[in-house]
Amino acid sequence: MKPKILLVEDEKKLANTIQAGLEEHDYEVSLAYNGKEGKEQFLNATFDLIILDINLPYINGYELCKLIRQKDKLVPIALLTALNFTENKVEGFELGADDYIPKPFEFKELLARIKALLRRAEFGKPTSSEVPVLSVADLELDLNRKEARRGGQKITLTAKEFQLLEYFMRNKDKVVSREDISKSVWETDFDSQTNVIDVYVNFLRKKLDKGFTPKLIHTQVGMGYILKDDQN
Repeated sequence: MKPKILLVEDEKKLANTIQAGLEEHDYEVSLAYNGKEGKEQFLNATFDLIILDINLPYINGYELCKLIRQKDKLVPIALLTALNFTENKVEGFELGADDYIPKPFEFKELLARIKALLRRAEFGKPTSSEVPVLSVADLELDLNRKEARRGGQKITLTAKEFQLLEYFMRNKDKVVSREDISKSVWETDFDSQTNVIDVYVNFLRKKLDKGFTPKLIHTQVGMGYILKDDQN
């Protein structure tokens, strides 16, 4: 069965070009040229991946991303936009986006990002033999429910925060570099010109460590980060 993609892009020429290219690579692509059309299509069909431009008529990409994520916690969402500043990326990720593809882009890069998002979504489904809950100290990450709890208290995470925490917990007691995180969580080469990774580590620290003991996320100067229980 072909993977189904919803592409919401108001530049019709670009949208049609992307659709034609993806269909040549055996994807089924539905087009919407504004946020209202995108919302209607999302609510009336099931998709394996959604690609949103940010500057859309009627309902912008940020608002549509938030709406989609409220309805569906798992479907991968990629933002496609000319806005390429750290604050724009963080806003998109905070609303539940899984990837951020800046314009202009080469089609082969878009294709690689799509394959990575679909692969991550498939691999992210727990198998029958996999332990569905990861734990470190009093922190638990439920892979089925997509929920985090510390000391029995539910912690609300965005999709990207959840992915980053899962990576940390699967690599507990191991120092991971920014390059490691970039490749494993964002599935891109590390960009030294952006501090998105540091921003997200700080987001997790505020949610997971503030008001709790022991502190779990630590900085290894010059090397990266490590998640560990200092009481062990």
